[in-house]
Amino acid sequence: MLAISSLAPISDVNNLWVLIAGLLVFVMTPAVGLLEIGELGEKFSVSLLKTLLICGIAVVVMAVVGFNTAFAPTIGGVIGNPFYVNGFFLGGFSANSTGVLGGIWWSMGSSYFNTGLTLGTYFLFETAFAAVTLALVGVVVLRKVKLEVFAAFAVVYFILIWNLPAAWIWNPTGWLYLLGMRDFAGGLVVHGAAGAAGLAIVCEIWREERKLGLTSSTAVGLKVKPSWITLAILLLWVGWFGFNPGSVLAFNSAAIEVVLTTFLAASSSFLSLMLVMYARRGKNPDLIYSVNGILMGLIVITPLAGFVSPASAIILGILAGILFSAAETWLSKVKWFTDPVGLFPGHLVGGIFGVLMIAFFTQSTFASASGTTLPNGLLFGGGLAALHQFGIESLGIAIVFAAVFALSFVVMLILSSAFRGVLVKATGEEEQEPQLGLN
Repeated sequence: MLAISSLAPISDVNNLWVLIAGLLVFVMTPAVGLLEIGELGEKFSVSLLKTLLICGIAVVVMAVVGFNTAFAPTIGGVIGNPFYVNGFFLGGFSANSTGVLGGIWWSMGSSYFNTGLTLGTYFLFETAFAAVTLALVGVVVLRKVKLEVFAAFAVVYFILIWNLPAAWIWNPTGWLYLLGMRDFAGGLVVHGAAGAAGLAIVCEIWREERKLGLTSSTAVGLKVKPSWITLAILLLWVGWFGFNPGSVLAFNSAAIEVVLTTFLAASSSFLSLMLVMYARRGKNPDLIYSVNGILMGLIVITPLAGFVSPASAIILGILAGILFSAAETWLSKVKWFTDPVGLFPGHLVGGIFGVLMIAFFTQSTFASASGTTLPNGLLFGGGLAALHQFGIESLGIAIVFAAVFALSFVVMLILSSAFRGVLVKATGEEEQEPQLGLN
């Protein structure tokens, strides 16, 4: 554990930058709700209520204990110490808790990341990540799962389910981090893990739908609303400006380079998917494919945005567009779940693919500038060191996927028992719009 006396000075510039980045990431959570409306129609406006609920629960639960279980010094490399220095409630009523009015968070000191971020800055940034991750999980909930069930799931999610991968990979005392695994901005911690949790939820949905005698999961069709979906992707794209560049945790040349790799990957993926769909169909692709092309590029570049060159980002974007087309084609054949917003072909497949590409496209100079030590990838002469990195990343993917899926499924089973089923009205019928307003 880093002693308080060895902490580096607070950096006002870095704190301002990461605060702004955190606010941009926070906007992404309600933007996911807008994305659902844009793809499924205005009758799904309850999606906005769901994403606002996620924001509220995330901030409170992470403040009470979730931030510590993810980012305090870990116990045995497994989970952050919930009683660390500030204890619960970000220090409670004390004005002397380190990082509240003075001092910086332990991992932002000179012995670790050395960026001089305070508790408040780092808390906001990482809480925004936790919130948007659950928003991604929630796209498979659609209007099938009771809102109270999802709210209860969210509480456990922000204490344990999201926090374990974060503690293992992003915490400098986490066991996977110490093993050498790297995930720059959340290809696995965010996107891959969201896919694993979402898969567990749809398994429980299908289990209950089968009890009702259904032979296929109740379909949720697309009803694209161009204005909403365009607004959603613009907000998400701008939000990614905080998501990836902010993950440098400092305002420097590396953060600007990450801006380049992020936007280049998104744009090249968009063009790639548009060309693929035009070649397959012989006509101009629908708006929804332009959106998914941008998203897939952003997802794939996320875990290695700070480790690769702009040219590599373009190549990764091209591959991302092709990958989305193939994944969507294959997964659309599955009838036991509904995933019209693309959690599985986009976030699950794209996130895992991006993490694996660390071992191929990384250039150590770029990684070092982003504060990370990594060998060159196989495509840049990394040799055995790159193969070793590939093994570490693969192990991390397998462990995180299994842990998140298992925990999420067990929690859903418990909630199913507690709430007499997770399905709305225990029928699988679409949830009625809540009557909101003043009497």
